[in-house]
Amino acid sequence: MICLIDHNLKGHALVFFGAIASQGWLDIVPIQFVTFDELDLPTDSDDRVVWCLAQKNQMVLLTANRSMKGKDSLEQVMREENVAESLPVVTIGNADRLLSDPEYRGRCVESLVEIALSLDSYCGARRVFIPS
Repeated sequence: MICLIDHNLKGHALVFFGAIASQGWLDIVPIQFVTFDELDLPTDSDDRVVWCLAQKNQMVLLTANRSMKGKDSLEQVMREENVAESLPVVTIGNADRLLSDPEYRGRCVESLVEIALSLDSYCGARRVFIPS
């Protein structure tokens, strides 16, 4: 599973990916994190551009706070564009807690691994909040 890391989660992603790796999950399930920089995607890209790029490239968007209002908000884009085959947007419920609370971070890891192990069953779900 390839996760496109929202631009405001770069530091969080390092900690999160480190937790995934240190728990040995990468030996069981291939999870890759990709940044906006790696895709030459401007950090001020609107939600429609980000969601469509993620879908086109078969990536799960990992976010914490994408917009909920406007014609190009993530919520509106998912309502208009989501189909049964669309990969979900995975939203971390509390990004700051991911950094500061090892138990919470562990629950986020478990939730993301569960999604990766059965990604097909999450297609079409639009948004999945972690930890579950």
